[in-house]
Amino acid sequence: MRRIALAAILASALAIPASAQVARVTQNLQAPVKTFGRVSYDARSLMIDGKRLVVWSSEMHPFRLPSPDLWRDILQKMKASGFNTVAVYFDWGYHSPKQGVYDFTGIRDMDRLLTMAEQEGLFVITRAGPYVNAELSRGGFPGWLVNQRARARTDDPAYLAAVDEWLDQINPIIARHQINNGGSVILHQIENELALTTPAQARYMDHLFAKAKADGITVPIFHNDQGRNGYWAPESSKVENVVHGPNDMYAFDGYPGGTCTVAGKPMRGSAAPDWGYYGPGGAKGGASASPDTPGFLAEFGGGWFDYWGSNGGYECNAIQRGKRFQRVFYGTNLANGIGIQSFYMGYGGTSWGWLPAPVVFTSYDYGSAISEVREVREKAEELKQLAGLIAAVPDMAGMVPAGAVTISSPAIQVYHNKSPETDARFLLVTHKPSNGTSDDSFTVTADLPDGRYTLPLRLNGFDAKWLLAGVTLGGQRLVYSTSELQTAARIDGEDVILLYNRDGERGETVLRYTSRPQTEIVEGMATTDFDAATGDLRLRYTPSSEDMRTGFAGKGRAVVRVTGGGRPPLTLILAQESAAVRFWHPAGSDVLVNGPALVRTARTKGGTVALTGDTSAETLLELWAPAAARKVTWNGAPVAMKPLGIGSSRIAARPVAGPAPVTLPALTRWRTAAGAPETNPAFDDSGWQAIDGRSAATITAKPDGQPTMGMDPYGFHDGDVWYRGRFTGSAEARSLALYYGGGGSGMVQVFLDGKFVGQDELPSGLPRPITTGLARFDLGDAASAPGEHVLAVMVRNNGHNWDLDSDDFHKEARGLVSASLEAPGGRSFAVPIAWKIQGKQGGEDLPDPARGPANNGGQYGERMGWHLPGFDDAAWKPAGLPGGSLAGTTWYRARFDLNVPKGQDATIGLAFGDTATPRSPGRYRVLMFVNGWNMGQFIAHVGPQRVFPIPEGILNHHGANSVALAVTSDGRPGDGLEQVRLVTMRNVRGGVPVRMVAAPAKLAAAR
Repeated sequence: MRRIALAAILASALAIPASAQVARVTQNLQAPVKTFGRVSYDARSLMIDGKRLVVWSSEMHPFRLPSPDLWRDILQKMKASGFNTVAVYFDWGYHSPKQGVYDFTGIRDMDRLLTMAEQEGLFVITRAGPYVNAELSRGGFPGWLVNQRARARTDDPAYLAAVDEWLDQINPIIARHQINNGGSVILHQIENELALTTPAQARYMDHLFAKAKADGITVPIFHNDQGRNGYWAPESSKVENVVHGPNDMYAFDGYPGGTCTVAGKPMRGSAAPDWGYYGPGGAKGGASASPDTPGFLAEFGGGWFDYWGSNGGYECNAIQRGKRFQRVFYGTNLANGIGIQSFYMGYGGTSWGWLPAPVVFTSYDYGSAISEVREVREKAEELKQLAGLIAAVPDMAGMVPAGAVTISSPAIQVYHNKSPETDARFLLVTHKPSNGTSDDSFTVTADLPDGRYTLPLRLNGFDAKWLLAGVTLGGQRLVYSTSELQTAARIDGEDVILLYNRDGERGETVLRYTSRPQTEIVEGMATTDFDAATGDLRLRYTPSSEDMRTGFAGKGRAVVRVTGGGRPPLTLILAQESAAVRFWHPAGSDVLVNGPALVRTARTKGGTVALTGDTSAETLLELWAPAAARKVTWNGAPVAMKPLGIGSSRIAARPVAGPAPVTLPALTRWRTAAGAPETNPAFDDSGWQAIDGRSAATITAKPDGQPTMGMDPYGFHDGDVWYRGRFTGSAEARSLALYYGGGGSGMVQVFLDGKFVGQDELPSGLPRPITTGLARFDLGDAASAPGEHVLAVMVRNNGHNWDLDSDDFHKEARGLVSASLEAPGGRSFAVPIAWKIQGKQGGEDLPDPARGPANNGGQYGERMGWHLPGFDDAAWKPAGLPGGSLAGTTWYRARFDLNVPKGQDATIGLAFGDTATPRSPGRYRVLMFVNGWNMGQFIAHVGPQRVFPIPEGILNHHGANSVALAVTSDGRPGDGLEQVRLVTMRNVRGGVPVRMVAAPAKLAAAR
């Protein structure tokens, strides 16, 4: 250890000194406090009941998890991962299938969601729209709004009337749950990423602000700027060259840091931006757009969405914006005074049914800290460590630049901040630039509250470290540490402090005492020395290189007991990072737990510590808790504990059990039926709507003389739609030209007189997929015979565009736009076609409101209820897989029972074919219904998703289930359904109680 220290000193003597980051503060640090009931703020931070708070938030979407009991699972995992706030979008279209009709029951019960957040101790940022984007079809607008001629996101009276319908419903729910009314909502967003700033939009923003106030919103109101543009900064900011609007606070979003390569490998893109104290300043963006309000990132990249046809980038994004990225980028934001950060997403979930916009497929995993299957990823452990620091040292809230320090290496930069109230110091150490990856040993010399000190440090690879100095933790005085703080607890009047290093790196911690304390090295190796002149106790240590997960005593840590010296007893746990992440300090508790994969809650009452959580394997349980708490339970079962001999610690006499394997049945008893009777010329379409010349609000132009063919004017907004057209044969009718809208990877199929003519598919990809296309189909001699001929056309609508640019792009047509018979050479001629249309059963009048508007499209089997668990398929033919498919749509159904062991939380999915490859040589697509719920679309030849998780509550883990697959194919050999199997995607012992989501088992048949 002495040799390492000497090397660092020599390096400092030889290196060219470098300066710390120089602050160019654009915030008005003398700005007055503005108060909104229990919430207030100044230029430095948000405050709750007058106490400064770092808002550490992540986003989840209840509409992407249609099993409300599992909302609690996500909220508990966010809380356990250290978040103090959850941000929530509300999807207008999810609640409103028809103008004037709203549903806030079952999977749409937002009152229940906000109550859960309160119960789990999370503040809430509500984001009510009207427009949210969120990679949702129409950006969250309801389907019926597509038919409104009024320009969306302006002050057009018709649009505002529709908006008020929605806000009349959602605002009162939010208002009831505000912190000022006993709930936990602390901030409210009134629009999202409104980039255009016309007078009509300014009046629109005025309307939304006034409406929120009239509906009882009393917490601060903001808008989320699409990037750091200075749009809709508060009128009070008095900053020139920015767009002012009726908001209390300015907020923006950002997704820097590069992305994954085509090969699916993470890459390091840009360095972390300085959006605040250390930035370039100027008239626009970040803190400088609104110097009287705190730095506020309403969205910051917690991952990135993936798109049809990719190589499958969610795991790559979890790495790219994961461990180390979070330390560098989120830390840089904090250092720049951005004390309100919300990470998008914390839990992404599933864009089930017809929720997704054309750019994304079913999975919305997003590379989030909590994966789509509800796994707490490694990046969540790092977030927990950062959050533990924020919770343990409230002085971080409202910190400001503290001045330059001296650095021995030009490859390093240091952000040096302080609390103006306590002078506590915070040093963020990064490479220069921050995306550097070198291995550097260096020193940092600074005038700190307890004296001038030189800190020996190392930064190896892409990384950043938060260091503390001059901080009071419980009864202890931390002069400085080269290790990072994860948490500090006060137990029975004693302090327990957990510090951690990167694995294999040395650490140095200095504590201040009034006299020489007694020290005991309880575990591992450490050296101590005391300077009587200053009262400094210096500890040097290198925790064991063995991984904590293999055991406890002496593994991955050193433990030092310090008593006397004028301070309360201290247990100092000096751990490797890989060991420290296994420690949990549930918010508000007086216990520290080590070992389990997740600790959800810890409550001490009547001499018992009641712990709940998850184990992914047999796990040792170590506990620091009050001595009076002599009993310990884990998920309700007693755990025999014995003293560990380290202060108040004890360890389980035997490991806590992990999960038992989940045995899944094979899906073998399939039954099948042809699913496109609409192709038969004799099919009865008398109940269908006739295509006519009705008006339409679409932005997609149609050729002169064509009727209105788009699906939306007829009340069909989601999924598949069928057209049947009758015409008289002509010798010139050689081809059919169809202009259609289908979204990314959408498609059209054509049948003539019951025979398959062909299909066309739209491409996928970013930044914008091609969402409409012109397709020509060769009819040969089939349409030349005299007499009546029948065309049957199916269009798959993979979602409406979003309206991100406020250009009514969500009104681009879906379904057919035009249809023309053509003579040889593409010459058009006048042969009238009498068309009819049919989409989802009932259109905007849902026969199944429990599952809602996103669940169904217009396939015949959906209209007949073939997707529902109560449908009687006894008359269907038995089938085996893999199987051939007819051109058109073929349905497969199977039933199975599950018996997941009680007390376990498993995520079970449907897997198609070879899951090791993102795409299949077979060209087919599948709509999958589990117990009647449309849980996504698999497109074999497009990919990348091949495994689809089904949440418990939709899937019955303890009883009977049904699966129905609508397989659409061109009927060629090899283009049929591959093997389908159940797979266990995640399995732990623990979880939360989950009930089946109530929904009808069968519906009355209709056409």
